[in-house]
Amino acid sequence: MTEIPLHHVHTHNDVDRAFWETHLEGWVPKRLIDSHVHIVDPSYQIETITEEMRRDYWVCELSDMQSAEVAEHCYQTVYPNREVSCVAFAFPSLGWEIEGANLYISREVTRRGWHGLAIVRPTWVAEQVDWWLRQPGIIGVKPYYTLIGHDPATRDRYLESSIFDFLPHHQWEVLDQHGAWVTMHVPKADRLGHPENIQNIKEIRKRYPRVKLVIAHFGRSYTLPHAEEGLLPLAYDPGLFFDNSAVLNPEVHHLALKHIGPERILYGTDNPIFYMRGRRQWKGRTYTNRTSYPFYFNKEREPAEVEAKYTLYMYEALKAMKEACLRLEVSREEVEAMFFGNANRIIREIVANRGQENTSSTKQ
Repeated sequence: MTEIPLHHVHTHNDVDRAFWETHLEGWVPKRLIDSHVHIVDPSYQIETITEEMRRDYWVCELSDMQSAEVAEHCYQTVYPNREVSCVAFAFPSLGWEIEGANLYISREVTRRGWHGLAIVRPTWVAEQVDWWLRQPGIIGVKPYYTLIGHDPATRDRYLESSIFDFLPHHQWEVLDQHGAWVTMHVPKADRLGHPENIQNIKEIRKRYPRVKLVIAHFGRSYTLPHAEEGLLPLAYDPGLFFDNSAVLNPEVHHLALKHIGPERILYGTDNPIFYMRGRRQWKGRTYTNRTSYPFYFNKEREPAEVEAKYTLYMYEALKAMKEACLRLEVSREEVEAMFFGNANRIIREIVANRGQENTSSTKQ
């Protein structure tokens, strides 16, 4: 079996190539924008991930970050004969040197013709956010509730925060002035459907209409009940976007396509995490990640003959998306819009607006 190293413990092998040829080669468009990917040089990490932390939260076992060079190599490997761009951002944690990581993103996306989001801390004043939005290649921001404060013992200390606790109004005002992109990973154990999240998002859309608000992971809707609770109350706002990263459940994709529509969905991977090999299973509001690697969280292994057929999680997510599109008879043009056109349109609007701002500044 020919294996090509991807990142960390992940590889691309004959099983993946066969899966791609069978399920994806004839369906995935020739151009795509990965609207949700983490890229940062590992040298900017200032916190050591301990074994206890890896045991406590499964993502810690997969959060070894990929550099831009590695990401480029992976794109060429996992998307054969495709033209790939991305909207990239660093890892949103105070265990990283945030400013340096943001500068790295600015430099590397500019070099490659990609685009980036700056990680923002809620303590920053408006002028700091404004400065980052003026850096090369930066088209918006990536907030996160863990940036409120650092607690090495648990990632969830601030899970129940309000959106405005980690992206306060004075920052929203700057983002609205710029018409910037915001990728929002919603807080709360109840995910997008929590009443406060719904209320906050409706308020954001009313008060800051120029912001390009992208709700990540369909609002963390990895199961159908969470999707029904979170997506349906927000489904008919034409200016609200969703990325489908990290969603492997075809029923969630189906619901999103049916009620949100392909014109407001952006394709994303959430890599490097979803280079992981395996599959996800659902029961009600819970899910289980299956994988063939002996991670701490991987306590209930499937038979070896089943694990031998595992492919990359990102490929399973693509297959789930494809199944939903086929069921709903989504057109080829609409598929291409989700993979490329929608994100490209948003990016072009932001870049054009930045050009107008620069022209106005020059005239002044």
